Amino acid sequence: MAQPSEAGGGGVPTIMIVDVPRSRLPGRLAEAMAIYVTAMGYPASSGSQRGTHMLRHAGFDSFRCRAALAADGTMLGFGYGYTSLPGQWWHDLVLRAIAGDTQDWLGSAFELSELHVLPAAQGAGLGERLLRSLADGLPHRTMVLSTPEGENRAWRLYRRMGFYDLARNHLFPGDHRPFGVLGARLPFPPSGGASR
Repeated sequence: MAQPSEAGGGGVPTIMIVDVPRSRLPGRLAEAMAIYVTAMGYPASSGSQRGTHMLRHAGFDSFRCRAALAADGTMLGFGYGYTSLPGQWWHDLVLRAIAGDTQDWLGSAFELSELHVLPAAQGAGLGERLLRSLADGLPHRTMVLSTPEGENRAWRLYRRMGFYDLARNHLFPGDHRPFGVLGARLPFPPSGGASR
C-alpha cells in the first residue's frame, strides 16, 4: 500500500505513506528508532530498547506499521500498533487507570503504540496521514494510545481526530513524565474536524 501526497506548487516532492510488513521491519528499524528518540527527546540509547519492543510487537498477528517516505526513500515518520489484549504490559496498566467502562474502550481496541514524525517534517499533515492509514479498514471499535502531557502538535492532532480523555497525568513505570491516555471511536471522522 502506498499513498502519495499531492505535489504542491513549486516542485514540492511527493511523500508516500507505505505499509512496512514485519518481514521488512528489521531493515527500517534503525531509521524508525532515530525518529522516535528525536521526536520524544529521549537519549539515543532508549532507541535500541524501544526497537527490541517493536520487533517483539511485530510478532503479534494484528501488527500494522506505516511509514512516511520522502521521494528518495528516507523515512520522515512512522506509526504502528496492534490489538490491545489482556496480558499485554500497556493494556493491563491502562485498564487500572481508565475511569468508566473499560470494556467499551478496550474490548475491541487497536493500540497505537508509536506515532512519530521528524520535527523538521511536522506541520505538513504527515501525522494525520499516518494515523488514517493505520486505521483504514481496521475491524476494531476504538483506537487507544498514551502520549506525554502538554500542549503540542500531537495533542492537537489527537483532538482533531476525535480522541477523548480516558485518563490524565498517568505515570508509567520507567518514565517520570505524566501521560494522557486517549481513545477514539473508529472509523475516524472525515478530514476537517472531529465529531463527538
